[in-house]
Amino acid sequence: MQERYNPQEVEQAAQSDWDKSQSFRAQPDKGRPKYYCLSMFPYPSGKLHMGHVRNYTIGDVLTRYHRMRGYNVLQPMGWDAFGLPAENAAIQNSVPPAKWTYDNIAYMKQQLQSLGFAIDWTRELATCQPAYYKWNQWLFLRMLEKGIAYKKTQVVNWDPVDQTVLANEQVIDGRGWRTGALVEKREIPGYYLNITKYADQLLDDLDKLPGWPERVKTMQANWIGKSHGVRFAFPYELPAAGGTNLPSPLAATEGSSRGREGQGERGVLWVYTTRADTIMGVTFVAVAAEHPLAARAAQNNPELAAFIDECKRGSVMEADMATMEKKGLPTGLFVTHPLTGEQVEVWVGNYVLMGYGDGAVMAVPAHDERDFGFALKYKLPIKQVIAVDGQNFSAAAWHEWYADKQNGTCINSGKYDGLSYETAVNAIAADLKAKGLGDKQTQYRLRDWGISRQRYWGCPIPIIHCDSCGSVPVPDDQLPVKLPEDCVPDGSGNPLNKRTDFLNVACPKCGKPARRETDTMDTFVDSSWYYARYASKFAGNAMVDDETAYWMPVDQYIGGIEHAILHLLYSRFWTKVMRDLGLVSYDEPFANLLTQGMVLNHIFSRHPEKGAIQYFAPDEVDLNRDETGRITGARSLADGQPVSYQGIGTMSKSKRNGVDPQALIEQYGADTARFFMMFASPPEQTLEWADSGVEGAHRFLKRVWAFGASLQGHTQTGMPSKLSDAAASIRREVHLTLKQASYDLAKHQFNTVASAGMKMLNALEKTAKDSDGHAVAGEGFSILLRLLAPITPHIAHVLWRELCYGDDILKAPWPEPLEAALKQDSIELVLQINGKLRGNISVPAAADKAAIEATALASETAQKHLEGRAPKKVVVVPGRLVNIVV
Repeated sequence: MQERYNPQEVEQAAQSDWDKSQSFRAQPDKGRPKYYCLSMFPYPSGKLHMGHVRNYTIGDVLTRYHRMRGYNVLQPMGWDAFGLPAENAAIQNSVPPAKWTYDNIAYMKQQLQSLGFAIDWTRELATCQPAYYKWNQWLFLRMLEKGIAYKKTQVVNWDPVDQTVLANEQVIDGRGWRTGALVEKREIPGYYLNITKYADQLLDDLDKLPGWPERVKTMQANWIGKSHGVRFAFPYELPAAGGTNLPSPLAATEGSSRGREGQGERGVLWVYTTRADTIMGVTFVAVAAEHPLAARAAQNNPELAAFIDECKRGSVMEADMATMEKKGLPTGLFVTHPLTGEQVEVWVGNYVLMGYGDGAVMAVPAHDERDFGFALKYKLPIKQVIAVDGQNFSAAAWHEWYADKQNGTCINSGKYDGLSYETAVNAIAADLKAKGLGDKQTQYRLRDWGISRQRYWGCPIPIIHCDSCGSVPVPDDQLPVKLPEDCVPDGSGNPLNKRTDFLNVACPKCGKPARRETDTMDTFVDSSWYYARYASKFAGNAMVDDETAYWMPVDQYIGGIEHAILHLLYSRFWTKVMRDLGLVSYDEPFANLLTQGMVLNHIFSRHPEKGAIQYFAPDEVDLNRDETGRITGARSLADGQPVSYQGIGTMSKSKRNGVDPQALIEQYGADTARFFMMFASPPEQTLEWADSGVEGAHRFLKRVWAFGASLQGHTQTGMPSKLSDAAASIRREVHLTLKQASYDLAKHQFNTVASAGMKMLNALEKTAKDSDGHAVAGEGFSILLRLLAPITPHIAHVLWRELCYGDDILKAPWPEPLEAALKQDSIELVLQINGKLRGNISVPAAADKAAIEATALASETAQKHLEGRAPKKVVVVPGRLVNIVV
């Protein structure tokens, strides 16, 4: 073997061997326990970054480790290939999204293969392939038959320039992210999936997932948001609007009824609350901008109409809603309090969403922090109706106890005074029910999943629109409805609307001319079941087959915390639907979940007066640092002009702060990249990129290679029955390190496993060049190579074969620490005098307490401090120390 480590030659040799033997092809084997390890598949954006490398290395380490433990393993890979980024790239480069996507897949696949991942590439899939998305369409039609899928009108963000719908995050300050046009809210029909039907199952079955992080389960539970409260109504009677019939939107208000022309309208405004005990403290109600009462009030109120338009242009993202300034305007309308009969003013609030509940909230400023701030801002009444012993209420400032329902009792609430939370809620709900104006109700924060996207690059929704028959499902024998792959979006709306060869079709029912649906499915649909398709034979006549029953559920799922809610929730829902349709037998798709931390790097940018922010890669700037080494600024290497330093952030293509693994692989090798990613940080924590750390990892692997080269011809030496003390000590350290590393690996502490490899090599490098040393080094290095094999598989593979440990390290079992090696004839104990460290003593490993005391007292150190006196006390801590009190 070569004396110098050449990672390119080593990795090429290892990968060639794996390819020839099809080492990672997985087949069911009921004679062995199975292990299905899956990392969330990537979007083919163009290049991998080190965040991808970290994610997939974690999965590969676990896959290889379990293989060595005797498991039948499966680790597949594919591509989350539909989506908006491909359309944006197509607009910028005037190419079909399909070409951009497939070119990226080819390049990224080569990158993944160069990293040596133990992937079964025979199971590769891309969600943009008709053979895959055919089954999106097929299952959608089954959901339609069962009533799980349905059609209704939805409110969307409409860009009037691009003639397209925008996601919430694409609306910036009320304008389209690309055109800058003022975004409109439009109501258009779309398809929904009834995920709320499964809300209780999704919530309850979180208890079946002990292998999930508690943080993720809490996030999902909060997103589902099951709550017990009271839904009740505020009656109203509105005056006629200028002697004409009321506007049609008001007819949508539940319980409304129109009187004779010119006599106004009676109705009820519904709200839901978990704090019915505070109902006597309501001082106003707030409705969403889209609420029928808001539309009614805005008819003759230009200021309110303008405010409503402003609200409709605002974000509906929860993060934005929580932090934005709460604004409102009075409508001039009043509703009647259902218990007191008092008139309650109606406001329009920008923080009320029509899509949640009934689009209206009761406001109790004294006992809700948001309402309190709103009331102070607009000088609205604040009425205390809950008291807590020992606390004094003041409307000048908010205090947390104002919202305390556990210790509070009702005051200023008439017949309910003195009642505790639960008692008050029961009494108030009963009174509302007796009046026909409300009752207890369980509600969910979770809303049905709208899957219609007015986008081109996605899975076509298999519906045909006929003037005679309405919306007609595409027959199964006509699936898949194939998406034309040669369209080039130009930003002027969905190009499918211009494709007559796609649009025009005969109605499956009556045969008359009809039009295909041009909406495509939300890309979360694509990723909601790919794990089950991997675990099948990819048969063309079935969505999944009997092989999925062998592999599923996934034993270890790996991905970022940013997917903790939607992707994971939708996948769980999709699994339960497939189960109910008889396609699978399991309830949950992922038995264990690991959420790895992000890889961080420096971000540099410029903010021109006009145009988009310009980002600079870290290697394109010259840094300014202060005396402590902290970055204080930067300049562009290209033009010498200042660049703003944005701090540390997640690697991303958009911010140009990713590190291309290809350059790193070419310089240092894939094993170096893999080792650094595992060594630098625990998997759940963020990892800050550092070139120095990569160089350190490479130096370690060069030492591994050099030590292996020094062992040629000495690895088959038998272990003597009696070792020298020095050799036995080194052997013991190797096996102790292995014992701890095995424990850490089972706990996913990959960083300490990597450091264990370094510690083990340090010990082996101390072995002497004699028969004892060669024996310990040969055994120890075989342990080291197997310890490193999941992390740095190429170098482990080649060294294992070169040193004649065996033909293939993939077939080698995981090493187990030997009790004989761990056994010690003598042990070192710390010696203390009056609790202070004074040295060490050596005693036989089997020595009892009396023998240890005798050895300690006879030591030169003890005799010096005792000065001929008897000790007051001797304390022995077995295996650790002896403390002599004088």
